[in-house]
Amino acid sequence: MDTAARARAETREVVADIEPQHLRQVLYDRLADSSMAPGVLVFLSAQASDPEVDLDSLAERSAGVQLIYEGLRLTRSIAHAEPWTDTETDEIDADIDILAADVFVSRGFYLLAQTEASAAAVTTVQSFGRDQTLRGRPDADVDTLDRNLEADIFALAVRAGLTAVDTNPSEAVLSFAADLARADGEELSAAGIVLSELTVSRLTELSNGVDGAVPSSASEG
Repeated sequence: MDTAARARAETREVVADIEPQHLRQVLYDRLADSSMAPGVLVFLSAQASDPEVDLDSLAERSAGVQLIYEGLRLTRSIAHAEPWTDTETDEIDADIDILAADVFVSRGFYLLAQTEASAAAVTTVQSFGRDQTLRGRPDADVDTLDRNLEADIFALAVRAGLTAVDTNPSEAVLSFAADLARADGEELSAAGIVLSELTVSRLTELSNGVDGAVPSSASEG
């Protein structure tokens, strides 16, 4: 199983117990159409520092990052569409989407709660809320503010992956991940496109200290 398929399967499993069935199907449909790049980046980041890492041990971290992204991405689209202002919009569908976004984020938080990435996950959500508030200002750079979500999620993915193998990510590798997300299109490309071989090679260099990645053991004490 490749990493994208692994990430998608794990996210589906995490929400498989959601009721009612209609809500669960909405979650499944969102996951089926989404780029798995955030979840895959968790795997690749860990492998960059430790090629022998057991991918099964990273599954929950991968799903946690992916689910938080799905929830915030859906929240962003709802906020921009403002379905509550359209009298012809099906209010039930809009309500289901809002509930789905909440489920995604809460399940993602649960999976990361006991990891070294938990605080970064909270910061990511807080930053998203702040950016979407600023987006309403007349002089706002809406493209940059919107793309901050993908940049923050990629940085979160790198942090979740590297800390799983006892490596504290440097500012260089976090900046690389954020810039990678900003350089992609309006919607994240498929994992195999945005996370090219060249990208993975550079990620490996940065994760192994070429530009300052720090092993956890070296940063303690």
